[in-house]
Amino acid sequence: MEKEQEKQWAEAQNIAISVDLVEAAKKHLKFLTVVDRNRHLYESPALDWAIYRYNAFWLPLLAKHSENPFSEDPLVIPLDCEWIWHCHRLNPVRYKSDCEELFGRILGNYKVISSVQGTSTSKTEEIWKQIYPEEPYELDYNRPFLGDVLQKITQSAKFTNYDLVSAVKRQVPFSFQVSRPHMSDHLFLQEALARYKGFLHIIKTNRKNGIKSFCVPTYDIDLIWHTHQLNPVYYCKDLCALMGKVLEHDDTDSDRSKGKKLDTGFSQTTKQFEETFGLRYWKAGAMYRGTTPAPVTLIPIPFEAKKLHVQDNCDNNLIQFPETKSVEVILEFVEIKNFPEAHKRDIRVSFSKKQTDKIFNAKRTLNILSESGEKQVAYFQCEPNGEFLFEIVYRLPSNIPLPKSFKPFGSCSFSLQECLASRTRLSVDKWIPVVPLPGISSAKPILLHVSLSFTIPTPAPQVFHLVSSQPLFKGACFLPLPKIRTYKNAKNETSVTDDDGNGIFSLNMRDLSKDMTKGTDDLLKEVNYVADSSEMHTLAEFRKNAWFIKGSHGSFKLVNASGNNGEIFELVGDKMVKLFAGRRLDFEPKHCEKQRSEQDFMTAVEFSRDHPYGRSVALIDFKHRIFKVKDAWMILTGITLAYILSNMLRTECGFTSKVGHEENKVSAVTPTVETEALMEAGVQMVDEGTGNATHDVCDGGGCGSGCGSGCGHLAARCGGCGGGCGGYMSAGSGEYGGCGGCGSMAAKCGGCGGGCGGGKCGGHMAAKCGGCGGGCGGGKCRGHMAARCGGCGGGCGGGKCGGCGGGHMITSGATAEPVAA
Repeated sequence: MEKEQEKQWAEAQNIAISVDLVEAAKKHLKFLTVVDRNRHLYESPALDWAIYRYNAFWLPLLAKHSENPFSEDPLVIPLDCEWIWHCHRLNPVRYKSDCEELFGRILGNYKVISSVQGTSTSKTEEIWKQIYPEEPYELDYNRPFLGDVLQKITQSAKFTNYDLVSAVKRQVPFSFQVSRPHMSDHLFLQEALARYKGFLHIIKTNRKNGIKSFCVPTYDIDLIWHTHQLNPVYYCKDLCALMGKVLEHDDTDSDRSKGKKLDTGFSQTTKQFEETFGLRYWKAGAMYRGTTPAPVTLIPIPFEAKKLHVQDNCDNNLIQFPETKSVEVILEFVEIKNFPEAHKRDIRVSFSKKQTDKIFNAKRTLNILSESGEKQVAYFQCEPNGEFLFEIVYRLPSNIPLPKSFKPFGSCSFSLQECLASRTRLSVDKWIPVVPLPGISSAKPILLHVSLSFTIPTPAPQVFHLVSSQPLFKGACFLPLPKIRTYKNAKNETSVTDDDGNGIFSLNMRDLSKDMTKGTDDLLKEVNYVADSSEMHTLAEFRKNAWFIKGSHGSFKLVNASGNNGEIFELVGDKMVKLFAGRRLDFEPKHCEKQRSEQDFMTAVEFSRDHPYGRSVALIDFKHRIFKVKDAWMILTGITLAYILSNMLRTECGFTSKVGHEENKVSAVTPTVETEALMEAGVQMVDEGTGNATHDVCDGGGCGSGCGSGCGHLAARCGGCGGGCGGYMSAGSGEYGGCGGCGSMAAKCGGCGGGCGGGKCGGHMAAKCGGCGGGCGGGKCRGHMAARCGGCGGGCGGGKCGGCGGGHMITSGATAEPVAA
């Protein structure tokens, strides 16, 4: 920071807040989690009843209590009323005016506690029953919402006419954005509070200077802001002291398209925050996650454990699966000092991990903001250890072709492990000395300004590959559990490897239906694991037309599901797991990934008391025979399950046997607002201004599904197509512009997704690349982002490189709710 920036930051940190927002935010997150387990409150009729009860019973009760407390004990608010109260308070100006109009004062939360804090409700229930003898304390959401009740709501002068239904609908996506483990970390919330104060300082400064702005928070700031508003008396007091009025919270605008109010507001907020404080605005773990996944069920599914009569479970020590953890990282190179003028031509920085990293093993390149004038940020995930290596390169004379036109200059490094171990900060802004290569001299020490933020380490999904010793066949379909006669003797083994290709163990399936040496007609098939000691362990048995799987954390019976919610199979045992066709919940495909057939996948969804609407725990990719798992208890069970289903489906209809190890991919998108790539091993390169990628980022095209921000890769040689409109060429060239469904606007790379093209390249088969239409592409590069290959988000390819872009391309989106200031 410069002196003036330090002064501004210190002034911001002196803003008085009357509430401990860090501890309050933790309670806030717990409340959102509980509400999400009661999703009937999101929809009618339960939502209508909750709004009625809030207006008719809770607010009058709260008004009496705030004026003359019923007892020394605090009131415990019913969950349904608390949810509506929560959403009402998040419009602080409207809540204040409603309270003053109806009750003559702001109704705060003094001596009121949440229903999720585990406190006894008996005293409050007693008070409620005395005042409202005909209305139960807890919501009976199964009773019909009668028309006369609705009439009471619309006609009563004692009820707010604020559209609480819409207010609730707007908060459901917010709950998804902040429902991640690192959000409740104490250090993360402390830094979020400091950034919130900086956010308020910017709004105050703009108002003081008569500047009209539309400030947009990142999600860490927005979480603290929401928490502040949930204390309405203190929020009004604090904001009136700071700005002379209550700060509005406008969350009605959700259009994240390029050039729209939310988009431009975030870009302006980013620029002002960084210029005012000298700190980066984009922060790891605080950015937009994408749209809220579609639920697998709209009704809660009750769970009861079912003990199975299986001889034994697998030994917990049979196979050791080491836990893998990951951190999210946002990296930016801000400035470089004392770089020799003789080499100062298009300077860039490549970055990689010095040590082997299971999650991130790529080498990628970014511009330096001070040299290019364009903000580029890399978002990726990696293991929480080791060092980053930063290598400075510069461009040679332009007559030398790419990529040989760049020459290394020197390097420096940064220890991520040391930074995480200190647990003092989750972001770093520092100048790092650059060591030039031998033969290169500099009069002054060369310094690189690196900005890096990261989250706390959290368990990472693990990926396993099932590599068969016999070829399979193409095709995909889901069938009921077959009768045993459909199986043949299977002597081949399937090797299970990790994502690096290291062998872990092998599985085989034995047909015992005619093997009388087992001494029973009951046992018909078994899946075995052979240990290093040559000892055989049984992982699953097929008895009486049902598979019994012995996991390290419990046993399960695999049965055909009822299919009430679209599930195909079910694991019955100590846990309830249902298997759904396609990629669901957190595994839901993003953008171009939708071009892959969803029939290639099954998602395992666990239902429990804590997750009555389900949470995804594993994904099976039958086409590539890949198993991705989140929870340790599901690893061995899930691998066995994937093996059984792969063999069963192969026998009935067939799957391809090709196993591919996905490399780290790079996606260049229009980052007019912040972007969060939910890529397991990818890197996302973005420019805040034009959205252009550097020529070094990749030669592969990307895909998008929206207008502008959803379009494909905007780098030279990189064709990409999407379902939205193409946008513009790098540096704003209109020569290759497209409209309708056009994708990449780069030289040599024409691409279309389903609309009309404009200019010289859009909408036709340009040299070497191109794809268009509405189907899946062909040619040499179909299905992945290979060198000089355009990827299509919905078009069939032509020429050498047209193809289907089912890769890791993520569109950009806005951060959180904006505030008009």
